[in-house]
Amino acid sequence: MANSKTISSNDWLSFTSFLVLVFAMIAPIGEGLLIAFAVVFLAAGISSAVHSAEVIAERVGPALGTLILAISVTVIEVALIVSLMSNDTADSPQIARDTVFAALMIVTNGIIGICILLGGLKHKELGFQLVGTTALLGVLAVLSTLTLVLPLFTTSTNKGTYSAGQLIFVSLASLVLYGSLVWSQTKSHKNFFAASESEGTQQEITSNRPSKKRAITSFISLLFSLVAVVGLSKILSPTIESTIAALGAPKAVVGIVIAILVLAPETLAAMNAAKINELQTSLNLALGSGAASIALTIPAVSLYSLMFDKPLTLGLDTKGIVFLMVTFLAGSFTFGSGRTTSLHGLIHLVIMASFLAISLMP
Repeated sequence: MANSKTISSNDWLSFTSFLVLVFAMIAPIGEGLLIAFAVVFLAAGISSAVHSAEVIAERVGPALGTLILAISVTVIEVALIVSLMSNDTADSPQIARDTVFAALMIVTNGIIGICILLGGLKHKELGFQLVGTTALLGVLAVLSTLTLVLPLFTTSTNKGTYSAGQLIFVSLASLVLYGSLVWSQTKSHKNFFAASESEGTQQEITSNRPSKKRAITSFISLLFSLVAVVGLSKILSPTIESTIAALGAPKAVVGIVIAILVLAPETLAAMNAAKINELQTSLNLALGSGAASIALTIPAVSLYSLMFDKPLTLGLDTKGIVFLMVTFLAGSFTFGSGRTTSLHGLIHLVIMASFLAISLMP
C-alpha cells in the first residue's frame, strides 16, 4: 500500500523543490533557466504540500486534519499574495481581493459544476446532505459579503477599503465563523456533512490509515514544501506580473492563476469523489476550501497590510457583485432539494465560463 511507505515519491518531490529554491538563491545561472525551474517546482511544491497535508489528515483524524489541510493551503495562498503585494505596483492592493474572489468562483462554479456534471452523466441523479451543504453555502455567502461586498459601503475610508479597526473586526468575525464551521463539521453535527459510506468502505479506510512514521515523514515533507513554495513564489512574483502585462491580459488574471494553482489538487480529489457517487465529499472539499480561502487568507493578508502599512482593497467592482449574486442564486436552486442532476452542473459551468471570459475580455 502507498501509505505504508515511510518515504514516498511525493516526499522526494518536496525535498527536490526545496533544493531548487536553495540553488536558485545561490547559483548564478541564467534568468530564463532559473525561471523555468522555479515555475515547474513551484507547481510541484504546491501539489506536494497539499498531498502531505492530506496524509497527515488521514492519520490524525478529521478534526485536526481539516485544520492542517486548510492552514497548509492558506500558507501557500498567502505566500503568493504577499509576494505580489510586496512588489508595490499600482495593482498590488487588489491582488488579495482578486485571488480570493477567483477562488470563490472556482469552487462554487468550476469545481462544483464539473463534479455535478460528471456525476450526473454517470449516475443520472446525485444525492447529498441538505442541511450540511446549505450550512456550508450560508457560511460562504456571509464570508463573501463581509470581505468582498461590505467594503464598498463603508464611509470612514476610501471606497472598497476598510479602516484598521474594521479590518480587525472582519478578520476576527471570519475566524470565528470558520472555526464554528469546522467544529460543526467535525464535532457537534458531523453527521450532517458525512458522505454515505458502506461498512466495507469504512473498513478499507481504517486499514489504509497511514502509519505514525509515514505521518511524521509527511509532516517534514510538508514543511519543506511550504518553504519552497514561499521562496519560489517570491522569486517568481515579478515574472508573473510582467508576463501578464506582456500578454496584455487584465491584472485580475493574476488572481485567477494563483487560485487555480492552489485549488488544483483538491479539484482532482473532488472530481474523483463525484465519479463514485459521493457528491457530499466533493461539496465538502469545494465549499470548505472556499470558506477557508476567505476566512483564513483575509485575516493573514490584513495582518500583513497593517504591520507593513500596505494598502489593501477588498471591495469588488460591479461585475464582480453581479457574478457573486448569480452564483449564490444558482447555488440556492442547485442545493435546495437534496438531489441534483447534470443540468445543475452545466448551469454552474456556464457561470464559470462567463467569469473567465469577462475577466479576459473586460
